[in-house]
Amino acid sequence: MKVVVTRPRGQEEELVRGLESLGHEVVHCPLVEIEPLGDGPVDVSGYDWVVVTSVNGSRELRRRMTGAPRRVAAIGQATADAFGGADLVPAVSTQEGLLAELPRPAGRVLFAGAEGARRLLADELGADVVTLYRTRELESPEPLEGDLVVLASASAARAYGRLGTGLPAVSIGPQTTGRRVQRASRWAPRPRRTTSRACWRR
Repeated sequence: MKVVVTRPRGQEEELVRGLESLGHEVVHCPLVEIEPLGDGPVDVSGYDWVVVTSVNGSRELRRRMTGAPRRVAAIGQATADAFGGADLVPAVSTQEGLLAELPRPAGRVLFAGAEGARRLLADELGADVVTLYRTRELESPEPLEGDLVVLASASAARAYGRLGTGLPAVSIGPQTTGRRVQRASRWAPRPRRTTSRACWRR
C-alpha cells in the first residue's frame, strides 16, 4: 500500500518509519507548516497549572519559558515528552479528556497553544492564554498519488479537503475526523488511540 503522510516537514520521521516497518511505501507531502509567533519570554511562575496541547506548543513554550512551572498537564504522551515530562496526561487525548481528569479547583492556569486553538479548556478553567505559533495550510504542487492519506491535524484536513482528491484518508484525533467528515470525502475510521503511533500499532 502506498501511504501519503501530510505532517509538517521535520515532524514526519516517526510516522514514516512506523509505516515503512509494516512494509508500506510512504510518500511525504506536507500540507501544513508551523510558524512560531515571537521570541519573547513567557513567564510561567505563579501558575498552578501550565497546559500544553500539542508537540509544537510544548517545543515553543520550552524555547521561550522563564521560571519553573508548578505542575504541567499535557494532551498526549508525545506532547508531554516534547515538554520534558508532565504531571498529568489524560487517558483520553482531548481537551474534554483533560478537563475530566484535572483536579479542582485548578487554581491559576496558563493555556499555551496555537493561534485559533479550541478555547474549551481555557474558557472552562478561566485560564490565561498565550499563543505560541500558527499552523499555515499549504497546497500540494502536484496531485497526491497513493492508496491512503494520513491526516494528523484539523489544519491538514482542511488543506486536504481543498485538493478535491478522491483518495481515502485516515485521521488522528476527533477534531481531525470531524473536519474530514465536514469535507465529505472518503475516510477510514480513526484509530482508537489518538496518536501517530496508533496508525501502525493497532
